[in-house]
Amino acid sequence: MNNIEYLKKYYDGNIEEATKRLEAGEAVQYIVGNVDFCGYNYNITHDTLMPRFETEELVSKLIKYAKDKFDTKVSILDIGTGTGCIAITLSLELDSNVTAVDISDKALEVAKGNALKHKRDIKFIKSDIYSNIFDRYDIIVSNPPYIREDEEIEDIVKTNEPAIALYATDNGLYFYKKIISNAYKYIKKDHILAFEIGMDQGEDVVEIAKKFFKDDDIILEKDMQGRDRFVFIISK
Repeated sequence: MNNIEYLKKYYDGNIEEATKRLEAGEAVQYIVGNVDFCGYNYNITHDTLMPRFETEELVSKLIKYAKDKFDTKVSILDIGTGTGCIAITLSLELDSNVTAVDISDKALEVAKGNALKHKRDIKFIKSDIYSNIFDRYDIIVSNPPYIREDEEIEDIVKTNEPAIALYATDNGLYFYKKIISNAYKYIKKDHILAFEIGMDQGEDVVEIAKKFFKDDDIILEKDMQGRDRFVFIISK
């Protein structure tokens, strides 16, 4: 299905006006205002990152690991929730209590709306990573910003999606270092940490994980395109 067909099928506004926005470089999903993710529909705005297939894979893999490891209700912390698609999907698929944080007020508004849409009781907190977090969790999951500040990306991404959700300092590794190095304060003894990563960051993120969780199983997995894309840190 091409973009025009997508508009005609899913957009309920003025198609002529929407087509002009499309021709001007706006992503069709932002024009329509929603996107499917793991079989659920989520509202999106330009204040949130667009959910992608790779993140669907992250969630699917995490669900499997969680079901294999835990046989009771789990507590989950989603860092950098954006649309809330990770947090809400996990709430729908796992017996869980979910907390979702973001530094952006506008992103949190979108996420709260999506939680209402799917009738999920998610605890939303404005927080710079752990700054307003005081509990411990069975699972910490994050798809943080990981694009290097000097990295070239497609114009459609650069012009449509919020920079705060795309770029990270320290060669794209800033958030992995911050989340992993401080996770011991917020994770339970039996735990899973799950991350989406850039395709050239696998070895670096694994080394960060080994430094702080040397006794855990640290698993680097590829996406459906055969690229390094996920790191799981699982207590033994």
